[in-house]
Amino acid sequence: MSDAILSLSDVTKQFGSLLASDSVTLDLQPGEIHALIGPNGAGKSTLIKQIAGEIKSDRGDIHFDGQNINEFDAVTRSRMGLARTFQVSSLMPEFSVLQNVMLARQSVSGKVFRFFKPVLGDKSLVDPAMAQLERVGLADRAQMRAADISHGERRQLEMAVALALEPKAFLLDEPMAGMGPEGSKRLTGFLDGLRAQAPILLVEHDMDAVFALADRISVLVYGRIIATGTVDEIRGNDDVKRAYLGEDA
Repeated sequence: MSDAILSLSDVTKQFGSLLASDSVTLDLQPGEIHALIGPNGAGKSTLIKQIAGEIKSDRGDIHFDGQNINEFDAVTRSRMGLARTFQVSSLMPEFSVLQNVMLARQSVSGKVFRFFKPVLGDKSLVDPAMAQLERVGLADRAQMRAADISHGERRQLEMAVALALEPKAFLLDEPMAGMGPEGSKRLTGFLDGLRAQAPILLVEHDMDAVFALADRISVLVYGRIIATGTVDEIRGNDDVKRAYLGEDA
């Protein structure tokens, strides 16, 4: 579709004899949540890393916001508005909750990096960072070290960091990982509203969350997309049931 914010065409990546991404073609449309699901080892994280610019594809094209970004590194893609959260937390644990968000905000503000002692009084960084902490429910944790907040709160902080980048699209790699039922329910509600700000490519094993959120789902098995469709279409797809969901899905 021509108005896609993100599109992949024939994206392929091989590690020795392992074909991790096998001619993957998919797109992300404005205002949607497109979920990418599949069994462990299917190549989901490898594909996300290629989109984010951490791994270079062997073949194929990735377009973001109307530009071919094949030759752009991860920092450039982030500054263009491609925001990522990680399966394993990438926060700076010794920095405060507020400082983690301020770092992200500073990276898109056009200001060169400065040490935090003088920066903490910079309202052009502090105020937007606090606004994102308010949004994810962490304003009362602003001065705590990231290392000292709970796992669920770290997930919330990762979302605040991503929001501070003023993204045009989100790449979310298993945001529900390690969260209990209540935490997953809260995050599902938050992500449901987030699509209005920017579309989301969501990698997630929590199928309740996927079925509640996704406008479309793509199923990745052994590096290849075997089906793309709505929730009902994926639930009713015999190939998907055999490969991933099970016959009772």
